[in-house]
Amino acid sequence: MTSDASDGVNDASGAWKRWHEQRVAAVSAPYGPLALTGTHWLADHPDGRLPDVPGRWTAAGDAVLLSAGPADGLTVDGRPLDGEARLTADPGPGEARVAHGERRLVVLVREGLWGVRDFDPAAPARRAFRGVAATPYDPRWSVPGRFTPYDTGRRSVRVPNADGRERGLALGGELAFALDGRTHTLQVSVEHDGSLWAVFADATSGSTSYRFRFLRPVAPDAGGRTTVDLNRALLPPCAFADHFVCPFPPPGNTLAVRVEAGERELR
Repeated sequence: MTSDASDGVNDASGAWKRWHEQRVAAVSAPYGPLALTGTHWLADHPDGRLPDVPGRWTAAGDAVLLSAGPADGLTVDGRPLDGEARLTADPGPGEARVAHGERRLVVLVREGLWGVRDFDPAAPARRAFRGVAATPYDPRWSVPGRFTPYDTGRRSVRVPNADGRERGLALGGELAFALDGRTHTLQVSVEHDGSLWAVFADATSGSTSYRFRFLRPVAPDAGGRTTVDLNRALLPPCAFADHFVCPFPPPGNTLAVRVEAGERELR
């Protein structure tokens, strides 16, 4: 290997180490995925009373109505709630409007169904966290890829989710790449910023790695070119807490190869 090539690998390896450190910090943050202690669907609680969550939560068309008194100890936008508040979906726990002490109660909606997620920095999973097992950077797992959008622009498939329910998964096209001379394809979603998102499994899934993983390639250029870096394969949120509703891989997204790269499991 030439000096220039070695320098390139060293740079990529260093960038991966920084990425991994940032990733560990993010998942173990006070309101990261390890802090999720419950996801409650309002349709499962017609009386509006959620397990271990104060107040009365009811779906009201395009919003959620929360009723509470001083004894409930809830705040909305930092102010104690005594009465009723109308809530829409929160972007995440960092922007949640409702709190109960250090807990953040995040309003979400999936396919028209409203729910509340309970994030608690004192969650047992967060206290027990010892890190993410990940394979060190290897340049063989970073390869060119080409994204081809669907002629229809987008299609939706129904896939099982980690909570046992089936939901739609929006897909925008196929990502093709080669490993050891063999071509593989993944059906991928297109994010708002143009980047790609794949839910995939491989021959290690359920044995030496979690049962499926995520991959987030950068936005392709005008010719559809991007980089498929499996060194940055991610554990899905449901690997950190059972209360996430991660989608399983869509049909065709199980690779017939052992991807010994990226995040594998919790330590």
